[in-house]
Amino acid sequence: MTCDEIIEELKANASEKYKANVVKMGIPEEYSIGVSTAVVRAIAKKAGKSNELARELWSSGYHEAKLLAVLVFDKMTISHDEIEKLICDVQSWDLCDHLCKNLIIKRKSYDEFISNWITSTHTYKKRAAFTLIASSVVHNKTITNDTLDDYLRIIQEYSDSEHEHVRKAISWALREIGKKDFTYNEKAILLAHELKESGNKNKVWIAKDALKELETLVKVEGRGRLISSNSKMGRE
Repeated sequence: MTCDEIIEELKANASEKYKANVVKMGIPEEYSIGVSTAVVRAIAKKAGKSNELARELWSSGYHEAKLLAVLVFDKMTISHDEIEKLICDVQSWDLCDHLCKNLIIKRKSYDEFISNWITSTHTYKKRAAFTLIASSVVHNKTITNDTLDDYLRIIQEYSDSEHEHVRKAISWALREIGKKDFTYNEKAILLAHELKESGNKNKVWIAKDALKELETLVKVEGRGRLISSNSKMGRE
């Protein structure tokens, strides 16, 4: 499939409902097509892996074409520098998370991006650092306690952010660490209370948001990670 063919197929599956959702996230209407994630994934599967095609899709400017491009990029051959260029072009939280969870986290060197972006003043670089932490805690089955403790230190040190999308990612990362087991649930709760008692409005917001879930976590037979007791009740 060519870039033009893919964009035509995206437009053929567009709806005003999905377009309105994209525009609400701050994407200019002229760069919004309006298709579901399921459609994006189905087309990406047909397109296969091609960095050249992915670059064309990304350069089209369309939000959904960028989402699709992330799935078309080959994680084995895309360069570190190209990922740096991609994140600089991100303007919404969903594209940020999509890039992190479907491409960057699948590279062995993803921790380098956490280190590089955690101090950035670029909103979505900073969100990406915390999104990668959250994703790593969930998907890295061999993650060490030293790494988890380092992630907690990062949250403690870099949790003062004015931007809502960054604060939400920090809360998400802290909650995922707290779901690891009861030891890390306790550590995450202690850190959340420390943030809450700091008096810093941004840290207080993160703490309150995280504690709503951290303080409800339970162990369920057959599940490796802790889950919210509210979620458990919802399934019974």
